Amino acid sequence: MDSTDLVATAAERAEELPGAARENPFGPEWDVYKVRGRVFLLIPLDQTGRVTLKSHPDDSVALRETFADIVPGYHMNKKHWITLMPGPSLDEELVSELVTESYRLVVEKLPRAQRPVDPDLFGRPSS
Repeated sequence: MDSTDLVATAAERAEELPGAARENPFGPEWDVYKVRGRVFLLIPLDQTGRVTLKSHPDDSVALRETFADIVPGYHMNKKHWITLMPGPSLDEELVSELVTESYRLVVEKLPRAQRPVDPDLFGRPSS
């Protein structure tokens, strides 16, 4: 996945999520996606194609060990954040799934009354 596709896939998925909003609190160099004021996706607009997402600590380790293009979160807590780099180990489905999971992790920490979706059900296959 090249840098243009990676950024476009992540941004498109983020914009589809209920209650998500794109902001530029760090200036015009960063697109920051939030849900109810809490960050779940960071995209620097520096042509590197990096995408930084929240991830469960156990998943972060497994993802970094499995995918060469997933590294510790750039300028973030390395335990709770991952950065996706352009490269052949990523595809659209995985990127979309990781954006959704990052969103869910943030939503589940919100007070119930502020949650735009039920994080236990949203984005999961129905059984």
